[in-house]
Amino acid sequence: MIAPAVPEIIEEEIESAIECRNEALQTIRELGPPDLVHLVKQSKSGGHQSGVYHHVTGVDASSSASLAAYVNTLVYSPNDKTQKVVSGLYCCYNAFSHLDMRVDVKIPGGVESYCIDERGDKRVASEGLWLETFLCAVLRAYSYADDGSGDNIKKIIGVRRFDPITSTEVEHKFLDAAERLFFKGPQLGSEPEVQVPNIVSNHLTTGLLNYIHTTGRYTSGINLFEKLRTRDNEVSSLLARVLLSADEEVQAVKLLHDAINDLPMDYSLLDCQSAFCQSKGRLDWALECAKRSVTAAPSEFGTWAKLAEVYVGLEQWDLALLTLNSCPMFTYQDKDTPRMPEPARVLLPVLPESMLDELDESYDSELVHPSLRKLHAAGYRGTFLKAYSLLTEITAKIGWDQLLKIRSQVFVMEEEYRSEKQTGGSQTASTRNASTVALHPQSPKMNGAMAEDAKMNGDKNYEDGEETLSSFTATSGAHENNGTSTTPSTADRSLEKPNHTITSEEVKSGNEDPSPSQTNYAQFRHKRLCERWLDNLFMVLYEDLRIYTIWRTDMARAKGEDSRGDYRKSAEEWEILGELAERLHHFPEAVEAYQMCLRVRFSPKAMKGALKLYEGQWRVQEILQSLIRLIAWQYRWYSEFSPALLRTVRNLIESEGAVKVRSIVQATSLPQPVLDLTHRYVELCATFRSHGSDG
Repeated sequence: MIAPAVPEIIEEEIESAIECRNEALQTIRELGPPDLVHLVKQSKSGGHQSGVYHHVTGVDASSSASLAAYVNTLVYSPNDKTQKVVSGLYCCYNAFSHLDMRVDVKIPGGVESYCIDERGDKRVASEGLWLETFLCAVLRAYSYADDGSGDNIKKIIGVRRFDPITSTEVEHKFLDAAERLFFKGPQLGSEPEVQVPNIVSNHLTTGLLNYIHTTGRYTSGINLFEKLRTRDNEVSSLLARVLLSADEEVQAVKLLHDAINDLPMDYSLLDCQSAFCQSKGRLDWALECAKRSVTAAPSEFGTWAKLAEVYVGLEQWDLALLTLNSCPMFTYQDKDTPRMPEPARVLLPVLPESMLDELDESYDSELVHPSLRKLHAAGYRGTFLKAYSLLTEITAKIGWDQLLKIRSQVFVMEEEYRSEKQTGGSQTASTRNASTVALHPQSPKMNGAMAEDAKMNGDKNYEDGEETLSSFTATSGAHENNGTSTTPSTADRSLEKPNHTITSEEVKSGNEDPSPSQTNYAQFRHKRLCERWLDNLFMVLYEDLRIYTIWRTDMARAKGEDSRGDYRKSAEEWEILGELAERLHHFPEAVEAYQMCLRVRFSPKAMKGALKLYEGQWRVQEILQSLIRLIAWQYRWYSEFSPALLRTVRNLIESEGAVKVRSIVQATSLPQPVLDLTHRYVELCATFRSHGSDG
């Protein structure tokens, strides 16, 4: 198969990109940025030289020879007849040792390998360092891979993405390196939802599980974690997850039973057990496991989020809100992205194999309503995204009015606090807080402040939410809400704007009371103080619901006035509305918006959104048609590898068989080179002997 085209970012000054990378080494936090490939070109007539570079992931970084081989593939360019490559430098970050591995290739002849530390000093590149670098390169390939929506591709310009593991031999090499370096995993950091990386929650274990679930190589994963479990029983939680994914439930349950007897307060094991009970509909068992998990790790967001999920499943909405309010929130840390100087020019060539007219995204500047631009929920990441998702799930199940009613029952509202404060209250000692009431809900006695882990992240988000809300109200004032509601319980009424709660920060900052933390007002002695970040989420949710209601009202009116239902929006507006409906768990409306977007122009985000619904309804023809176009679009932007799309292809093959999948793809009336890109994913499943790939 032909490799993706080579993007070229041309520097103003030669090696300025390398200097920027050297300066950034001190600021790298986790896995590091994609690999940098820098070339020096010289005109064939002699004299003038120029520097060009691009980024890449998925290249074999097990030795200097493999990186030099990649540089050599760039020497002869059929598109550039006037220049020749005289040298190339490959930079690959080793996140274990915090070193940047370098391979300097002189053309013709000469290869030098070394590494640069955070201070810019040269060091010798040893075999041990290359082993670490190889493992980091594979983990980065999965971490920076696009999920099909194009978000990661658009984030960094000019990145070639290759599949790092294309054979069982490379898989063996990867798993062997992971086994040897497994207990160094916490050095790599972890996902933003994890506060403290440990041996089962870090970027190495995330990458391993991602690989196993993408390729379906469960046996390889089970063998790896079985060996590691003999060295540390905490690895049992990872082994149990893989066993459950491999449909080995009996073995997984026995393992969890034995491991929890040995490690009764291991929160990873308890989380896994809770999730399993949840999947079997035994929410009463899941609840007890989730409570113990919170007790074992009260500073971890994931344990509180799991407990809130179980309460949502049990329809105990008040306890779900109290638990959510107790979640420790962490500032989101994005992936390490390269900061490069302003280029002189950018060349983004297109290979004929990926050219498809309907994938053309060139369009004039699109008008987008300001209120759609200011939807803050679209920017949530990490713990705030998960918390918002739980809040919208509750809203989708019980409706906005009922949510506000329960909110006013469990949290102190601003109006009642001001009113009660004027009349004064009795002084009593407060011995409980919202964290403990979520774990012991049967006897809520006293008023108390929430866990303090979250308060540092809420202030700015709250202020931003207020600004957005006022802007939204101003920009959407021209629209009228004539009764269309987001829930049946509010069918013929306008959406109610939520009142503010009184937050723990406001009470603690007040200097009127001698001891605010010990004041218990009679009117709300059974209520809790709402964290500022959660109060802000309610305001942002109101904003989302208001825009959604206006959209559905206007669309219904347009269909009523015109039999054709002519309701015009730009493609970007449809894309935003699709995301909005998806956030609010209105999936049919989300797909409707995505399909409207695709009628205007192609959008990978809209196509990926529609693909989710097709997968849920298992519409094989539509799934494959979407996959063909998404894979071609990915290839056009230099990505031959997407774990999410590969997983979808594998699921299709396991269900329908490779022969049927190939036949449907081949019967599509698209150019053969475009179809061959999808066939490559099918061949990859055959290489890994996925179930169904032989028939």
